[in-house]
Amino acid sequence: MSTIAAIATGNAAGGIGVIRISGDNAITVADRVFKAMDGTSLCNVGGYRAKYGNVVIGGVPSDNAVALVFRSPKSYTGEDVVEISVHGGLLVVQKTLEAVLDAGAVPAEPGEFTKRAFLNGKMDLTQAESVASLISAQGEAGMRASFNALQGALSVKINNVLQGLMDMSALMSAWVDYPDEEIPELEESELLATLKKCRAELDTLLDNYDNGQAIIDGVDTAIVGMPNVGKSSLMNMLVGKDKSIVTHIEGTTRDIVEESVRLGNLVLHLRDTAGLRDSDDVVESIGIDKAYRALDDAQLVLAVFDNSKPLQKQDREILEKVKNKPAIAVINKVDLEKALDYSEVESAFAKTVYICARDGEGIAELSSAVEELIGVKDFDTGAPMLANLRQRQNCQNASQSIDEAIGALQMGITYDAVNVMIDSAVDELLSLTGKKATTEVVNNIFSKFCVGK
Repeated sequence: MSTIAAIATGNAAGGIGVIRISGDNAITVADRVFKAMDGTSLCNVGGYRAKYGNVVIGGVPSDNAVALVFRSPKSYTGEDVVEISVHGGLLVVQKTLEAVLDAGAVPAEPGEFTKRAFLNGKMDLTQAESVASLISAQGEAGMRASFNALQGALSVKINNVLQGLMDMSALMSAWVDYPDEEIPELEESELLATLKKCRAELDTLLDNYDNGQAIIDGVDTAIVGMPNVGKSSLMNMLVGKDKSIVTHIEGTTRDIVEESVRLGNLVLHLRDTAGLRDSDDVVESIGIDKAYRALDDAQLVLAVFDNSKPLQKQDREILEKVKNKPAIAVINKVDLEKALDYSEVESAFAKTVYICARDGEGIAELSSAVEELIGVKDFDTGAPMLANLRQRQNCQNASQSIDEAIGALQMGITYDAVNVMIDSAVDELLSLTGKKATTEVVNNIFSKFCVGK
């Protein structure tokens, strides 16, 4: 393979910038750009060793730097790797990369370092995908869950299921192919028990998929309600600053205001919408249409009601629209005299919380209600978890094939036919871990990574 290089740090000024080089000629290429203060060539430096010196750009020493050497196979990619750390100015980092490319490296493609780690057996495909999840994780729980996947939690789970299926397949094949040999008789009850156990393991992963996605990716959340019920005040309470304009004038919020916030173990991607009412104002009407679309598209709805006013026509429209959606009733302004019929609101929602957004009261109750409704209140971030739709599809297909095998066994169909169904499940799980994934699938996965990872 060619020797690749890329900037491994963010595209912004910082304390340091790192240029990563990987490949058979990584150390030779780095040696042409980096000169150690003690005159040692990087070619003579052992793995897991660092040298202090200068980077040379266009034949001129241009910055102090540290070169860290990793030798194959004990590196991230499994190849020889050098990471050159320079001061983090955008220009010096870019010029150092250009010098590395001039010295014989080629630009890395998106995700190519991690792709090489996968191809060189340093990690399987589920672990490689967890790298992307770890980078994009916005909450602490999502970060922990992604790290556990990187450590192999999902791989272990899938490999255990795989081993059970393959052991059973081998026994069944031997029984069919060598009927005259002294092979222990197969007990149908044991075969069924093994298949059902494997299916249960996969179904547990599938059942937790949506909760896992909420932990990693966050939840698209719409704040809806009539004008002046306190939607913008709720937004500001959750954000912790004045993100939305708050006035006593109805229709102040005319467009959607967006912000992501941490609430308990979750990240909510909030959308503060225009107040829902009948309006002849063209601009406000556009905002109201957007609010209804945001409500329809949201994974979670926070429907805000005014404790000091009885339900209006638009309030009841909201009650009707959220019937089949994950939604929480947020009764605001509980510091004012009650005029709202709680029973009508509470009967329409799985959860109802009572707050005073102006004073920041009720956020803990809201956090608990959201976690319970989304199903992550007691979510175990150390448990194996499917990270994306590809993994989910492989898992679903495998579970379906196992289910078909169970049905075939119970109907008395021959073992060789049952084994075809088991082999289908095995193929799906091998594809999930990457042991049997197509080149197209692999390339598609790593094309979504950032350059330098």
